Amino acid sequence: MDEIFRLNDTLKCDPQIERWFAAHTDPHRLTVQDWFKRMRNCGADVRELFHDGCPVACVGDAPFGYVNAFKAYASVGFFYGAMLPDPANLLEGTGKRMRHVKLRPGHDVNLTALDALILIAYRDIRQRLGLTSVT
Repeated sequence: MDEIFRLNDTLKCDPQIERWFAAHTDPHRLTVQDWFKRMRNCGADVRELFHDGCPVACVGDAPFGYVNAFKAYASVGFFYGAMLPDPANLLEGTGKRMRHVKLRPGHDVNLTALDALILIAYRDIRQRLGLTSVT
């Protein structure tokens, strides 16, 4: 198994993330706010931090998901997305591990499938960490 990417200084609730969401009325940030809340609510062991300019959700210090907003779209991303099952073919990207789902105005996304990807990513990182019980 590949080494797990780790991030220092995760918090139960990072105030910098709250400021990031509150700082703008950018519709793309508003689009991903609920998706980040979904990541936060995956389990009691979810922690977070603001890393590389965006909100990141972790289990302990191991990240599993992030959200970001850009000029033309928003994204919901997964640190081990290349290894996740994606029957709805939502994931984009060509990196070794990371994948993301782009949310663009006027383009429909299978919201049920995206919600499922978040839960799958959470369960995947727990499995990579050797955590088998449900929190």
